[in-house]
Amino acid sequence: MPATIMLQGAGSNVGKSVLVAGLCRHFADAGLRVRPFKPQNMSNNAAVTEDGGEIGRAQAMQARGCRAPTSVHMNPVLLKPESETGSQIIVQGQRFGSMRAREYGTHKAELLPRVLDSFEIIGRDADLVIVEGAGSPAEVNLRAGDIANMGFAVAADVPVVIVGDIDRGGVIASLVGTDAVLEAADRALIKGFLINKFRGDTTLFAEGMEIIRRATGWQGIGILPWFPPARFLPAEDILDIKGKAGEARDGAPVRIAVPVLRRIANFDDLDPLAGEPDVDVVLVEAGDVIPPDADMVLLPGSKSTISDLAFFRAQGWDIDLAAHLRRGGVVMGLCGGYQMLGTRLDDPQGVEGPAGATDGLGHLRVETMLAGDKRLTRVTAHANGFDRPVSGYEIHMGRTAGPDCATPFLTLDGRPEGAMSADGRVIGTYLHGIFADDGFRRAFLDWLAARRGRSGAFGEVDFDSRVDETLDKLAAHMAANLDLDSFARIAGL
Repeated sequence: MPATIMLQGAGSNVGKSVLVAGLCRHFADAGLRVRPFKPQNMSNNAAVTEDGGEIGRAQAMQARGCRAPTSVHMNPVLLKPESETGSQIIVQGQRFGSMRAREYGTHKAELLPRVLDSFEIIGRDADLVIVEGAGSPAEVNLRAGDIANMGFAVAADVPVVIVGDIDRGGVIASLVGTDAVLEAADRALIKGFLINKFRGDTTLFAEGMEIIRRATGWQGIGILPWFPPARFLPAEDILDIKGKAGEARDGAPVRIAVPVLRRIANFDDLDPLAGEPDVDVVLVEAGDVIPPDADMVLLPGSKSTISDLAFFRAQGWDIDLAAHLRRGGVVMGLCGGYQMLGTRLDDPQGVEGPAGATDGLGHLRVETMLAGDKRLTRVTAHANGFDRPVSGYEIHMGRTAGPDCATPFLTLDGRPEGAMSADGRVIGTYLHGIFADDGFRRAFLDWLAARRGRSGAFGEVDFDSRVDETLDKLAAHMAANLDLDSFARIAGL
């Protein structure tokens, strides 16, 4: 096996995903074949891999840090929440089934052989594998059958570095407390720790580092200052999108309102839009009103479409949306959002939750049947109204048909894809990732602005290049502030 090291967190959202991406880029630039690995992830933000499956979006970003193709084995178990108590289970890139949390808790140990199999496959083509944990190993009530943190580390005999987030406060207690609650066999695998998201003079925490070292016996890898350009990296959590969209952009030529569904999925569609200086992306939270001055309402993907449609109506957003259309606005639905815009949704087999059916919002004359195999593929289509190619990916189940499909938004492999209303103001498509296509994004935003007699500097940022430039800056930032030689030694390099 190659050299291997695992980053675990003293809590959730301490920055592990971004740190692994930066480490991947640093060691790849040093000439090593580096690969990311996350035994178990929980996210409705998924990426389609080159080998035809799906993994967490963060692992796709980490693979990009390695300059390596994505693989289903980089994230062998992906949990996609469908309700407060249950998730769809993706194993090695393919749908395994749906389970309630309690049921999954009794079955997850059975998945460890599949996880270790993927780990071995990833290691065949690597000099260094950087593993990311999930949540925190301090959740010792979940230790039995664990495959995400110490359960995996022990089974694969991988050394661990623990990450503490000083920005949220209590970092000494979180790190020392983690050491205190772990069993001896788990504790023995932790070799070091680092502090993330520090604002200000890092020398002020020198005593804190020593306190943690004395209490735990772990080696200090360093203190990483706050890294503002991280906002340019693809978001793994809707909270990351909120941070980007929350920037004041009063007077922007284009305003796009996005209702935040409870099971919002593949919200990385919003990243390229939130990165446009002349676009104001407004995330509409539960209880809020869709702003009446929005140029477009964007209905995002959903992991539980019928349930999220009920949630949409419960907020009164169906009334807001109808008013938006009466004022001459544009509505676009992506994947689940597209299905909601039709006249009916049927889920006879309970693909996305309890079996059932419901009327749609009725703004497109289409009906959707949630059945059949999940479609997972990267594609290039033709945007009919803009007469230009657009790249993206499909990750959905369901078949949609109806009169408005005769006016397709896209042409894909010679067949119509998506639908548009007769006046062209209501658009639906299954294709995700289209706004990451710089040329299409520019043309689409130009069209939106021109409808209101405005203009803006759209599409001037190369989205993909900016992500790569940010990964380069992140790698340099980490190299300048952390002891990466010690990190490499812990990994076994």
